[in-house]
Amino acid sequence: MSIIDVGCRLNYLVRSPAVFLLNLSAAQNVHQIVNAESLDVFPTQSVEECAVGPLGNRIVRLNAPPGELAINYHATVELHADSVDSNNLCETSYEQLPADVLAYLNPSRYCESDKLYRFAFEEFGQLLPGYSRVTAICNWTFKQLTYTPGSTGPTTTACDVLLQRTGVCRDYAHVAISLCRAMGIPARYVSGYAVNLQPPDFHGFFEAYLDKRWFLFDATRLAPVGGFVRIGTGRDAADVAFATIRGDAQSTGIDVWAIDTNPDGGASGPDNVQTGVSSA
Repeated sequence: MSIIDVGCRLNYLVRSPAVFLLNLSAAQNVHQIVNAESLDVFPTQSVEECAVGPLGNRIVRLNAPPGELAINYHATVELHADSVDSNNLCETSYEQLPADVLAYLNPSRYCESDKLYRFAFEEFGQLLPGYSRVTAICNWTFKQLTYTPGSTGPTTTACDVLLQRTGVCRDYAHVAISLCRAMGIPARYVSGYAVNLQPPDFHGFFEAYLDKRWFLFDATRLAPVGGFVRIGTGRDAADVAFATIRGDAQSTGIDVWAIDTNPDGGASGPDNVQTGVSSA
């Protein structure tokens, strides 16, 4: 078990009345227990928490008047992720996949897996199926892309990233997800907080479905998967954007943190491929 303090401070200049949909709250499940949390909005506004999508992502909705807006979120989270020997994790055949997993084989807004079938099979088709093949996809993504903040935007897809060979965490996740789906491995996007991420920010990573459960992967290698705190899960980043704004508002500052409070730092290393970590 790890206890992680997570939170963020977001500041905006709202020029006209705006509606904010905020995906900031730590998810709650048997592997991730939120012991305490707070959400403060200045000036004080009423907020509504909504469970959105088939996975019930926790979204906060608020109506903001013109002026300066500050949003502060803080939570203390217990992580009870399962760790298993990755050598024993196999791919699940198509006919045995549960119905609720099938959607994560399909192409989506940012993950055009249908355009990458031939390339994926040429690159990864001869590899041993299972955890090691997903790891190989992560390794390939890490080697082929250059992490460059600000290099991509809200319309950049996995194929765009493969052409320009640069991106940020969400782009690495989209490429790896697309290649997994092209290989017949269900994969989905996860947004969250990450211990030891530099520079600190919201993080995008992914899960692959192996041996009847979801396992965490991060093609950026920027943070230990054992220190990931899940916020939301979806087909790609379109489902779990940390802020969706309808109206005229400009970000004026962002501060994000995730601190492991365990004295020995219980998070697994980012390159610990011998251990599969599952938190879903």
